[in-house]
Amino acid sequence: MQPLFDYTLRLADNALVLGHRLSEWIGHAPVLEEELALGNMGLDLIGQARSLYAYAGEIEGKGRDEDALAYLRDAVSYRNILLVEQPNGDFAATMMRQLMYAAFAYPFTTALAKSKDATLAAVAAKAEKEMAYHVRHSAEWIIRLGDGTEESHARTQAAADELWPFVGEMFEVDGVERELIAAGIAADPVPLKAEWERTLTRVLDEATIARPRDGWMQTGGRAGRHTEHLGHLLADLQYLQRAHPGATW
Repeated sequence: MQPLFDYTLRLADNALVLGHRLSEWIGHAPVLEEELALGNMGLDLIGQARSLYAYAGEIEGKGRDEDALAYLRDAVSYRNILLVEQPNGDFAATMMRQLMYAAFAYPFTTALAKSKDATLAAVAAKAEKEMAYHVRHSAEWIIRLGDGTEESHARTQAAADELWPFVGEMFEVDGVERELIAAGIAADPVPLKAEWERTLTRVLDEATIARPRDGWMQTGGRAGRHTEHLGHLLADLQYLQRAHPGATW
């Protein structure tokens, strides 16, 4: 059961960390309507994380519930990819990060919805619709910003260049996943790269943003090797449970 626990935890950590990043825009978004949109997308991801953490706790069988898995682990125990923990930066950077992740997550959840694991399939089936919206929303903003003013174009291009080295990790397959893919439980991310490439190419072309060159890619998040940003994020995310263990509303 260890590979299934590790796999579920990876999915949950991706959703929680990115959901928290989006929540950081509450009170800071450029317009009220966008603040609501970012908050709703963050809630979509945190909802996915809750279901996955609860399932991971059942698989593990050691009494850890969704709160314990989300709030009482150190950064080295987190298994999210590095892309989702990158700071929000300016609005263009947040939208570019969201597009890069959602363009992967949408076909990924479509594939995972066919999993032989009924719980993972059910969580993915619900998330599929949410991620389709995230792709559409972030793509519209990238096109608007990239094809906008000279400044918005420059910032959007800078965001693409800065975040591109983090996209390779989404398509990695290691021993944990290889076994589950063979069993029909995990979704194989490798065949999904072509669709991800088509989505990014279409959006970047329409936004007049040059596609960054492929080169050396960052990796290590799923093995617990994170950037300095995750520790700062968790200090905020976990503050209440760390300060008042077991606190409830």
